[in-house]
Amino acid sequence: MSVFVKVADCGSFAAAAAELDLSAQMVGKHVAALEARLGARLIARTTRRQNLTELGLAYYRQCRVVLAEADAADALAEDLAAEPRGRLRINASVTFGSAALAPVVLSYAERHPKVDVDLVLSDRRVDLIEEGFDAVVRIGELADSSLVARPLGPYRLIPAAAPAYLVRRGRPSHPRDLADHECLVFLGSSESRSHTWTFGRDGEVEDVRVGGRLRMNDTRAMLHAAEAGAGIVMGPEMLIQPLLNEKRLERLLPGWDAPSWPMHVLYAPDRRPTAKLRTFLDMLVEAFPRP
Repeated sequence: MSVFVKVADCGSFAAAAAELDLSAQMVGKHVAALEARLGARLIARTTRRQNLTELGLAYYRQCRVVLAEADAADALAEDLAAEPRGRLRINASVTFGSAALAPVVLSYAERHPKVDVDLVLSDRRVDLIEEGFDAVVRIGELADSSLVARPLGPYRLIPAAAPAYLVRRGRPSHPRDLADHECLVFLGSSESRSHTWTFGRDGEVEDVRVGGRLRMNDTRAMLHAAEAGAGIVMGPEMLIQPLLNEKRLERLLPGWDAPSWPMHVLYAPDRRPTAKLRTFLDMLVEAFPRP
């Protein structure tokens, strides 16, 4: 196929032979063998010129696709065997990146010493292509995009409070009880001093309007306030679970599902990810598996 395509590209057996460093007779034998196997003429030859037959033109176009795929497969095999190297630029939100992604990046850097990693944390939605990132981790529903999205485990929230707060104010037994509690509200774009927390159980959905005296725009600060007994926090499970294990906070409303958001790692739709990106994606999927 390679010889046949070269003959079609060059326009003659002699020119193809020069390109391939073969004799013209050997080139002719390759094409003749291909025609014999197909049982049809691919090139119409005269003493003065040669042209592709109708079948030859269609076969030529398909051969180019097949050969390109073969080249890609060879390149993939080389890349899989190659040691990851170069600079890897990753972006994620501040809370998730500092609490959960940073340890994964550290482990990746230790495993692949020839890769330099830039971990850029920002709650701003970056442009992966324009800003030169290899991959971004995004939480929430994805907008339509030309990027490739690889799903990770969901980003779950859970309600919790310090034992001292529960002794002082009591333990809510139903989501509706939260309306009578001091809740730590995440300070977003809204200036409202209340916020809606949503819970679900057996198909039942409960939306609760919660409020409190303390509003913050940093999740870690809210957790510190919760530990100090300032109120009930709704925070990411990955940050709260260690505090539950140490008995510094207690899980509230067991049996009720708090919000969870989908999480994906996005990267450019290249035909073949580099070794450094491929190994990082594999580590992310292992670190944040889907249920």
